[in-house]
Amino acid sequence: MTSAFVSAAELMARVQGVPDHPFTVIEHPIASADEAGLEARAETAVSDAVAVLTGVADRAC
Repeated sequence: MTSAFVSAAELMARVQGVPDHPFTVIEHPIASADEAGLEARAETAVSDAVAVLTGVADRAC
C-alpha cells in the first residue's frame, strides 16, 4: 500500500484482531510517478515483502 493509507491499514488490522499484522509501504502517490519512480517503489515493496514473509522484519513499514 502507499504511505497515504497506513493509518487506515493499522486501524483495520486492530479491528480485525491482528494489531501487529505486518505490511509493506511504498511512497505515495504512484499515479504521478514516472517509470523510474515506479521501479524504485516496486523494488522497495519486494524487498520489504520478502523481509515480512521470511520473518526477518517485525514490520516493514
